[in-house]
Amino acid sequence: MTAVVAGGRGVTRISDRVVARIAEHVADAADDTGGVGRSVLGVPVGGRRTRTDIEVHGDHVIARVELAVAYPEPVREVTRRVRDEVRARVHELTGLTVGRVDIDVTVLEVPRQPGPRRAVPRQEGEG
Repeated sequence: MTAVVAGGRGVTRISDRVVARIAEHVADAADDTGGVGRSVLGVPVGGRRTRTDIEVHGDHVIARVELAVAYPEPVREVTRRVRDEVRARVHELTGLTVGRVDIDVTVLEVPRQPGPRRAVPRQEGEG
């Protein structure tokens, strides 16, 4: 669906896709979050990015966001910040009201340790 903002000099239509891109940018820019990878038949393809699904009904929006959270950050706190920022930025940029932001955390990203991996030497008598 498309949001229609009527004015005295014409009508402005804001597509779901535009609202989705705003929500994606907000979620991607948030601290301690990341995108989720795509795969085809279990094979990773493309990069990692936040996924969104948006429904616009008049001037109200329902948003669904799928993202990764960095370990060991508190998931509830990170998702609360993302939810609040999506609501604020979508409203600021479009004038639409975001009634609900459902967030699916599908990946917990563990930071990689810098440097090469080293084998741990075996102790005498080990297997």
